[in-house]
Amino acid sequence: MFDLRAIILAGVISLLATGVTAQNKGKGKAKGKADAPGQVKKSAPVAMKAYTEVLPGLSLQFDMMPIAGGVFQLGSPATEAKRRDDEGPQVKITVEPFYMAKYETIWELYDAFVNKDSNGSNDPNFMNGEFPGNKIVDAVALPSQPYVDMSFGMGRQGYPAINITQYAALQFCRWLTAKTGRFYRLPTEAEWEFACRGGATTAYSFGDDPAQLPDHGWFYDNSNGTYKKVGQKKPNPFGLFDMHGNVAEWVMDQYSTDRYQTLAGQKTVNSYAPTKELYPIAVRGGTWDDDADRLRTAARRGSRPDWKQRDPQIPKSEWWFTDASFVGFRVISPIKQPTKAEMEEYFKLPPDDL
Repeated sequence: MFDLRAIILAGVISLLATGVTAQNKGKGKAKGKADAPGQVKKSAPVAMKAYTEVLPGLSLQFDMMPIAGGVFQLGSPATEAKRRDDEGPQVKITVEPFYMAKYETIWELYDAFVNKDSNGSNDPNFMNGEFPGNKIVDAVALPSQPYVDMSFGMGRQGYPAINITQYAALQFCRWLTAKTGRFYRLPTEAEWEFACRGGATTAYSFGDDPAQLPDHGWFYDNSNGTYKKVGQKKPNPFGLFDMHGNVAEWVMDQYSTDRYQTLAGQKTVNSYAPTKELYPIAVRGGTWDDDADRLRTAARRGSRPDWKQRDPQIPKSEWWFTDASFVGFRVISPIKQPTKAEMEEYFKLPPDDL
């Protein structure tokens, strides 16, 4: 005989499953429905998870956060308070997926690149190209030794590396690529801003009210005249710390005040302006010595020759600033790996600094 109770129970389970499936299907955004206010349009999901990069042969590691990519408006609207002309007009940009460092690059990591006992310069095998990334980079340029403590006594352990040129930051990326076998570089302006926004279209990643800024970043009003250890403030929605303030961060782009005007009306994917001149190069994020408005997500600035004002060398150092204790960097690793030739273009020598 059939068990009537079992048949009824099976039917109920089937009906429940059908209802749940239909309900889940209806949870997606309706076709043609606009994105919610204050949000950027995100690309299709990519299987990305945060990871920790461990440097072979060194007791050092750093965390990388997934940035899924998408389409967003680069720059600020004309109505944004304290907006400057170089932040507009807003331009629609497509950003492809990448990973970004959770924190600004700290001295412990950068010192491993500078130190001859850890950077590979004392290892004949390393200098002959026997390293994990030898298939994607041929050689590694190693930095000159600083003639003074480039932190100028403001702190080192757990603090962001500062007074470093864009070229030096890029060569650090090249060294990381060689050490790990995974391509690293600086973000473009568009990638940096997309990551900083964390999905928001407001002046800051947390909203428009600068009164909330002390919870999210270090700036003139709360820094007591010095930079701070990384990761002490609240992260942005993508889990990135110190995107507002502490130290400004190098990006790949040549800075120009009319950059966004040249992009207006174009269909732009992963756009950046390659550096052809030593100054100005773009830095983003604002600093511990800035007013609140300079920490807005869209705020821009360019490097200046007087950041090497006290450098007595001729030509001046390719590696070090003497007067930029407010500039650091963080690294990214794109999902779409470039060709070897494209990598070399990222790592090329800077123009002479006369």
